[in-house]
Amino acid sequence: MIKPIYGLMAEFDNPTSLVNAARAAREKGYRRLDAYSPFPIEELTDALHLHHNKLPLIVLCGGILGGLTGFLLQYYITVIDFPINIGGRPLDSWPAYIIITFELTILFGAISAVLGLLGLCGLPMPYHPTFNVPRFALASRNRFFLCIEARDPLFDHDQTSAFLETLEPREVSEVAN
Repeated sequence: MIKPIYGLMAEFDNPTSLVNAARAAREKGYRRLDAYSPFPIEELTDALHLHHNKLPLIVLCGGILGGLTGFLLQYYITVIDFPINIGGRPLDSWPAYIIITFELTILFGAISAVLGLLGLCGLPMPYHPTFNVPRFALASRNRFFLCIEARDPLFDHDQTSAFLETLEPREVSEVAN
């Protein structure tokens, strides 16, 4: 029985080669690919088309939820649960609610940012199939890797391997699942 693989990984010596390889893979039609680098490469984001980020929407929803929570909590306490008329002011004096509403907006927005980031990045991730490639430890030092996943619709082991070889990598490795 053949063991399924995660994908094929190409190792490059410099960031320019990695960015060019990522662009070539996207132009060839591959969509399920990822790149690994010891430092951020701005051009790589464009080459991989990683522009759709859901985190701002998550933070906005968290902030709105926090603001509503702060306002409605104070409204419930001062108008419904424990109404005290002091000095003839109205029970629902909203200017007094602004500080707590603002603070809970910031708190819920920050918490949703942290939790949303962890969730969208799939963290904590103690194991990833790329860790099975022996040379992948160099990704945190001085090497650059491009991985085309096996679940890509265009993935064919032999054709993908031949394509990666045309990009002139240092080495092409099979990533075990």
